[in-house]
Amino acid sequence: MKKNKFLAILFSIIGLLSLNSCEEYLDVESLSNTAETQQFDSVSDTFSALVGVYNSTMGDNTYGQRMNLILSQSGDDLRTSGDYNANDRRGISCFGAIPTNTELLRPFLDTYAGIERANLVIKNIPLSPVMQTGSATDKALMNRYLGEALTLRAQFYSDLIKNWGDVPFQDVPSADLPDLYLPKTDRDIIYDKILDDLLKAESLVPWKSEGGTTAQRISKGAVKGLRARIALARAGYSLRRNPQQMLRGSNPQKYYQIAYDECKDIINSGQHQLNPSYEGLFRSLHTNSQDATNEVIYAIGAFGGNSRTDSKIGYYNGLRHDDTDWRSSGGINAIPVYFYEFTKYDLRRDVNIAIFRVNTTKQAELQTSINWNDGKFRKSWTSITGTSQNLGIDWPLLRYSDVLLMFAEADNELNNGPSTQAINAVMSVRQRAYAGNLGQVGTIPTDKVGFFNYIVKERQLEFGGEGLRKYDLIRWNLLETKINETKAKLTQFMNGTGAYANVPEYIFYKRVTYTPTKTAQQNVSDIDFYTAAGVAKADVFYSANQSVATPSGYTKVNWRLAMTQPYISGDPVKSYAHYFQPNRKELLPLALDVVNSNYNLTQDYGY
Repeated sequence: MKKNKFLAILFSIIGLLSLNSCEEYLDVESLSNTAETQQFDSVSDTFSALVGVYNSTMGDNTYGQRMNLILSQSGDDLRTSGDYNANDRRGISCFGAIPTNTELLRPFLDTYAGIERANLVIKNIPLSPVMQTGSATDKALMNRYLGEALTLRAQFYSDLIKNWGDVPFQDVPSADLPDLYLPKTDRDIIYDKILDDLLKAESLVPWKSEGGTTAQRISKGAVKGLRARIALARAGYSLRRNPQQMLRGSNPQKYYQIAYDECKDIINSGQHQLNPSYEGLFRSLHTNSQDATNEVIYAIGAFGGNSRTDSKIGYYNGLRHDDTDWRSSGGINAIPVYFYEFTKYDLRRDVNIAIFRVNTTKQAELQTSINWNDGKFRKSWTSITGTSQNLGIDWPLLRYSDVLLMFAEADNELNNGPSTQAINAVMSVRQRAYAGNLGQVGTIPTDKVGFFNYIVKERQLEFGGEGLRKYDLIRWNLLETKINETKAKLTQFMNGTGAYANVPEYIFYKRVTYTPTKTAQQNVSDIDFYTAAGVAKADVFYSANQSVATPSGYTKVNWRLAMTQPYISGDPVKSYAHYFQPNRKELLPLALDVVNSNYNLTQDYGY
């Protein structure tokens, strides 16, 4: 795949970096004072150091797999496939991870390695001779690099806090610390520090059009969007250490105002718009091309075909392929009732949820309801074939639709109800989802509670499979509520009652050849479904069965019948969110090796 110029530079520099990542928690970088000074004595050398910071966002241990696809499971949309094991990815998805879980250590350590690299850049740019005697152009570039490093450090700390809560905080290189064994710092102190850093970065980093910036590199829009996201987290709820409860951050209105202002600046900038095609913007990530309207404000770039700088996006998750050309594993399952949160007119449904797998003969094979996968990432949307697990698919960390919905949320909180502009922001997201069927968009509530609940639902529909849902539910203090609601819905789904009274127990279908160039909706509509007289093909998922015998030439697949009680509750191996406990499991345990390496660290939250 052809990558953009920025990632090409990354690839050429990675092997030449003199700033090597930490091998152990808070280890000092192996740099002499002379080597550290020389690393920043020119614009080009400083850029190579900045590349090292960007590199810490990539690979299996961060946004190539673990940070975005494993630690983010599960909410009320998706869950990790397979049976519970406390020591692997399934333990995290079931809220039953323990300190020896193999998925916990490297994301924590590699994120701190990124912080160490960022601290070196942030310290040394102001000390560089370029800042004393360089040209105005060179100084502007150095300041841009400083702003990018500040932003990346803020991203790293945000990732640590949302998964582990209070963590050790350092804003200088390890070599400059009097003591490496740091205790935890209250997350609100860290949030306030990185919000200030991002405010500074805004003045240093150009807008996308001004800096010739692709989505894989931080622009002013990315800084502002990340600052809005962190402000909403600061305003919201999180699990505290003392008392061990879900509590809201202090002075939330201050932080809603920050989120509102930052999002409004992005909206008014004209730099980013909604891509008219929901599916098209995700396909652009598979071909490493800029989406048409720059909806993807910031994407974690993946490249190199290895576990350190590439990603397993589209191989580990996404549509499952059993064929040899596009083989992929489908490691994330959609919770069956998530499918029914969408209406049949919502174009996002068939993009977010893959109800079929591609079999060994490249045919679309309908799956039972408990085996559906997330569908936004598909190996067959790339040009890579064979057994490769690294596909070069970038991760969309921030999209313009997120900015619109964050703006609307903050507006609603500040004004005790939504303004017209907030309603229009949500409406624009809805209208894209219902392109061709705008009459089905529906009415958006105008009272504060109703509008908030509408945003909660809309974010579920818009961002399925993008690693946001669990953390949204936590900051709203709705994780326990939505888990319980989902279990109740699954029970109704199993019994065919309530909203699922007309959902079929089973579906009859014929396999068809899978064509990846067709849209997600076409792939589903191409399947030959058997329908009773008078039932439209599009209604097959919403019409109760009228026949028991399998029609000639068709295959019977359990739809509602695939749901059984062990999936819902009671089974310690198979049940959805079985080990969740409020005021405890909203955060992950620290890896045992991390705690053992620092005598000032405590293992909190009942772990």
